[in-house]
Amino acid sequence: MAFFDRLKEGLSKSRERLNESLNVLFDVSPGLTADFWDDLEETLILADMGGPSSLKIVSELQNETNKKGLSGISQVKEMLAEQIAAIFTPVELDPFDQARACILFVGINGAGKTTTVGKLAKEGVDSGKKVLIGSADTFRAAAIEQLDVWGERAGVEIVKRERGADPASVCYDTLDRAQELGSELVLIDTAGRLHTSSDLMRELAKVVNVTRKHAPDDMPVYVVLVMDATTGQNGLAQAKEFNEALELDGLIVTKLDGTAKGGIAVAVSHEIELPIYRMGVGESIEDLKPFKPIEYAWALIGDKKGH
Repeated sequence: MAFFDRLKEGLSKSRERLNESLNVLFDVSPGLTADFWDDLEETLILADMGGPSSLKIVSELQNETNKKGLSGISQVKEMLAEQIAAIFTPVELDPFDQARACILFVGINGAGKTTTVGKLAKEGVDSGKKVLIGSADTFRAAAIEQLDVWGERAGVEIVKRERGADPASVCYDTLDRAQELGSELVLIDTAGRLHTSSDLMRELAKVVNVTRKHAPDDMPVYVVLVMDATTGQNGLAQAKEFNEALELDGLIVTKLDGTAKGGIAVAVSHEIELPIYRMGVGESIEDLKPFKPIEYAWALIGDKKGH
């Protein structure tokens, strides 16, 4: 199955929820009236796209229809997908495609960080990169075990220390080992933590600072938030807190296949001005792929034939 088909299948709950409202709106509205645009904005907000994003999308749609002299509601749907795609913060530089890079994965418990690290390690090896994993989640024994499984599967070494060790020291050791091995892609898993815990966020900021300071000049450090799409609007609050504390570089959105709140990806990327590097729609390695806004938009509202 092509990834777009898997994405469309994964976003089926979100699409059904959105299209139920859109179809009613398109069927009953007499035309492109002020009420129609207000109702469309409300529909997008209820689809978890957020107020600022929804307002921007509708404003751009109004401008486009006026420019083109359109008056039919039927023409709005295709333009809607294009406007949703356009609102995402673009990926100017994908850290996973660089000659050398160290990526720190952060997020709350259960977002899918450890699995994401494993999948990206395998992807990196398959593309010919020298990959190293750092297990800086020293509080959860299962995290180390999970990474061991992925490491064996991908043939990737894992730098780890005893449970309860200082996670910053694991990052330090990981970078030293990366220099010894000539690693090109370094992936560091960190412990999940609630964005509302100031103590834990300060500790994580220390981990990030140590990593940034100790990394060699030719290995830029990226901090990537792994966000569970099923959290909906709470995911936006999480992203804001993590970004404020850590100066995030971008996002990976997971579990789009298990939620009717897939529109949250729009709100987070637009409101916090962060690119989405990858999106996940399942458990297999094939279900984590580079984020393509137009594919996401069509999967969310239905393809051009309205399916």
